[in-house]
Amino acid sequence: MKIKLIVVGKTNATYLIDGEKEYEKRLKHYCKLEEILIPDVKKGGKLSEMDLKKKEGDLILSKLNNSDYLILLDDKGKSYSSSEFAALIQQKMISSVKTLVFVVGGAFGFSDEVYKRENAKLSLSK
Repeated sequence: MKIKLIVVGKTNATYLIDGEKEYEKRLKHYCKLEEILIPDVKKGGKLSEMDLKKKEGDLILSKLNNSDYLILLDDKGKSYSSSEFAALIQQKMISSVKTLVFVVGGAFGFSDEVYKRENAKLSLSK
């Protein structure tokens, strides 16, 4: 199974970058991992919240294949314990899912089109 991580916007926080590298090292023994960075929308500050979400959403959707299992990281998503999350990943690995895609959205969340395409939502904290 392949895992894609799609991230809208870039971070300069070294602790996040270091953590990402650590998990990338750990995961390479179990699956392929691909990170896709969607840069901030040009002149995004001049767009309405809805227009910005639409543009980001179009960019996210352009990175997906029809068969991808899409999980949005969303504050309205389901929370999992570490063992529950591991079981979810394992269940997807043994099922017919070829590519599991996690998406970290922009500051205003996701467009309606992205919500319509999602298979699940995951909350990282309450």
